[in-house]
Amino acid sequence: MMTNLFNQFETPQMFGMKMTLITLLISLTLTPQPTNRLNTNRTYTLTKWMLKEIAKHLMMPASNNGLKWAPLLTSLLLMLLTLNIVGMFPYTFTPTTQLSVNMALALPLWLATVLIGLRTQPTKSMAHLLPEGTPTLLIPALIIIESISLLIRPIALGVRLTANLTAGHLLLQLISTAALTAIKMTPALFLLPTLLLILLMILEFAVAVIQAYVFTLLMCLYLQENT
Repeated sequence: MMTNLFNQFETPQMFGMKMTLITLLISLTLTPQPTNRLNTNRTYTLTKWMLKEIAKHLMMPASNNGLKWAPLLTSLLLMLLTLNIVGMFPYTFTPTTQLSVNMALALPLWLATVLIGLRTQPTKSMAHLLPEGTPTLLIPALIIIESISLLIRPIALGVRLTANLTAGHLLLQLISTAALTAIKMTPALFLLPTLLLILLMILEFAVAVIQAYVFTLLMCLYLQENT
């Protein structure tokens, strides 16, 4: 039972090759492509409007230097959103349930924001490690604590996304198994398990959207601190 429960998180393989990179390319199918037509279709117009609104909302608190990151962060949000939602459908694989994938996204982006801060404003970036007005005796301890909290940020980003999506998938499988068993035992009570599954599916879709947004928003806040 436990083996079957976690089989859904195994990376799919074809001809002995892992398909993780291919599944990460799903979001590219939703990227609007430039066209020479005067009148574009509704899908292209809607996607372009959505990307514009997302970029405007995400980069609102950013400085002028941080606005250069708008295409990257918007693409990141779109990719995470697509992968999370597509992974909710049957017979699909969710790459964002793999800690290695999430850390591969979080670590380079976090490191880039830190290096940009050290290059453009080293004094302000280093000042975050020591709050103003700190007593002399607490200076070494606070520097260590702030350094640990800074280094743990990419780990928190990756683990948060992985844990929330993994817990949601496990809960869906457990509840669906229990619901099917209850329906077989007492067919007259099929309405209650069905309603519970529908509500849980709605909740998991909301979690998929929220976690993609939180991941990108925290990256925007880290960028804002360093620009």
